[in-house]
Amino acid sequence: MKKIFAVLSILMLTTVAAFAQADLQPIAVVKLNKNESITLKQLRVRCDYYSKQIGRALTIDEKKQVLDTLIEETLIVQAATKAGVSIPDSSVDQYFAQSMSQSLGVSVTEKELDELLKKQQGKTLDDVLMEQTGMNKTDYKKHLKNTLMMQQYVVQQNQAEIQKVAATDEEIRMAYESNKSSFVWNDMVKMLLVIVPKGNNPEAAKQKTADFLTKYKAKTLSAEQIAVQSQTEGSGFQAGLGLFPKTEAAAAGIGMSLQNLIFVFTQGEGYTSDVEETANDYRFLSVIKKYDAKMLGIGDLVQPETTVTVYDYIRSNLTQQKQQIYLNNAATNVAKELHTAENVDMKKSGAALDKLLDWGN
Repeated sequence: MKKIFAVLSILMLTTVAAFAQADLQPIAVVKLNKNESITLKQLRVRCDYYSKQIGRALTIDEKKQVLDTLIEETLIVQAATKAGVSIPDSSVDQYFAQSMSQSLGVSVTEKELDELLKKQQGKTLDDVLMEQTGMNKTDYKKHLKNTLMMQQYVVQQNQAEIQKVAATDEEIRMAYESNKSSFVWNDMVKMLLVIVPKGNNPEAAKQKTADFLTKYKAKTLSAEQIAVQSQTEGSGFQAGLGLFPKTEAAAAGIGMSLQNLIFVFTQGEGYTSDVEETANDYRFLSVIKKYDAKMLGIGDLVQPETTVTVYDYIRSNLTQQKQQIYLNNAATNVAKELHTAENVDMKKSGAALDKLLDWGN
């Protein structure tokens, strides 16, 4: 019996090794700037990702399109490297954190995101990325870096043309008319919020908050001066002037209940609270100005106390969309020009490629 198990173990290890070798075999070698293989494993990972996005398995022809995409991405990255384009890892980390923050709707660092996922889902950031993209954090950041390099290279190659792409007046006004109901102000309040963490000395924190409140009421310190002081290193408190809409998300963002935020909205301009205690800090707030909800005309400001009108906002967004479309087309053209037999050595083609791509799901 032991001998049978030993034989089965050897067969299983041999099978696993065979699959591993198959996954690592190169389907194509890109050699514009250096020899860089695109393996079956890379293709499977990307195809699996697209399959999850569309909710079905990819056909062999679709897998070939994905293979072409991988080849062309590699060509552009190699061309970018050859042209001296370089993206520092710090920029990749920043872009990664920003994109994750946007998807969550709250600003988080990479470390905070990892801790949040562990707390809410019992999973690490690596686990979640593997589930969603088939890549761990290191591989995903490498993919991001390549994407940023491609974008920068294509922009450099088409700088003059891109600057000519802009939304027309007619397009802007049509966009406003078709989306008029979405251009609104919510009820908003501009207020000063001063927060002093309790730390290891709650009494000192309470006294510090009270001192700021006394000086603010006596007008020996303005809201702007308090906000500036909070930015100095080692200030030991937080303060800021901000616009807050009457929403649960805005309340949560400053550690308030929606009920308390609504109470603030019922107060008149100039209202200043007493020192209030929370579980972690002492604080006070002051209502500087209130703005009622309203529909916005095309010439109105997008947000109070800014200089950007609805017209400006639409023009900027439409121009960015048009420039992105131009860049996508330009990237496609660059890739097609580079995708030659001289730059790409296909290791599998025809029926052999079809057989390799028919892995099932």
